[in-house]
Amino acid sequence: MDNITTGPTIGVSTQSVTAHMTLPPMPGLSGVPDLAGLEPMAPLTRRWPSYLGAAVTVVMIVWLALKLRALGVDNLVSALPSNPLFYLFFGLLYISPVTGDFIIFRKLWGIPAAGFVALTKKRIANDVLNYSGEAYFYAWARQRSSMVAAPFGAVKDVSILSAIAGNMVTLAMIAVAMPLGVGLLTEQQLHNAIWSVVVVFAMSLPFLIFSKRVFSLPRATLWWIFGVHCLRLIAGSVLIAFAWHYGLPSVSLGMWLLLSAARLIVGRLPLVPNKDLLFATFATLLIGQDAALSVLIAVTAALPLLVHVVLVAMFGLVDLVRKS
Repeated sequence: MDNITTGPTIGVSTQSVTAHMTLPPMPGLSGVPDLAGLEPMAPLTRRWPSYLGAAVTVVMIVWLALKLRALGVDNLVSALPSNPLFYLFFGLLYISPVTGDFIIFRKLWGIPAAGFVALTKKRIANDVLNYSGEAYFYAWARQRSSMVAAPFGAVKDVSILSAIAGNMVTLAMIAVAMPLGVGLLTEQQLHNAIWSVVVVFAMSLPFLIFSKRVFSLPRATLWWIFGVHCLRLIAGSVLIAFAWHYGLPSVSLGMWLLLSAARLIVGRLPLVPNKDLLFATFATLLIGQDAALSVLIAVTAALPLLVHVVLVAMFGLVDLVRKS
């Protein structure tokens, strides 16, 4: 029993295996720290959104100051209406574009109440330079990547749909108002108006044909955004008619509604050389009261600039206090 073996023995000792598995120290690496002690490099922060926002603010302040100086602030302030309802409807008119955008981006991104301020800055920047507000709002959204990862597609879609909605509402109003206004226009003005209608329709046509390549959001969401823009435009026309009515109560509200539709149409016509003159001529022929009407229209045009200046100053002061 003692001579029986259980199996063949392996002729390698434990010491020899350990000797083969132990690697010799590599020269020149004795002073290198352990990888566990290394810290990751801090990522570079993107500062261009802050620089862009500051540049837009400076441009807005300079442009608004020059515009108000050209209009003559002292004369306009003395001509302000005394009826408080005028300012109520003007305030609602002023925030209507911002409210429409806030409703849209609240649904798309769930933006907080602070987004209303950013959208107000967007509206002011667009009044200074077309579509500069879109760049500002895109930069604002990029700084809040936790809220939305890729904001460009949504900002682009909302901006394009705003333009298309404006063109479609304008074409609808032209279809209603053209039979009433043909007799008030000269032959040249009518010729320009007809070609402007063609251009307005042609500007929207490519976006409708190539919608699958142009837009990023789902089709149902696009239709919803389009509807919000249309309601905002119609609400703006109604609100400015009420503001005009309480600024000059001797003119009926229905006449002001017709004039607000004409204002929207004239503002969208691309081939009209002097839109302000055409609108003033049409308003005078429709309503009369040259002096009072001219003053009211000038006040309505200047008041948004005054509000822009006040808000830009307030926003700048708040930002300065936060940074300090």
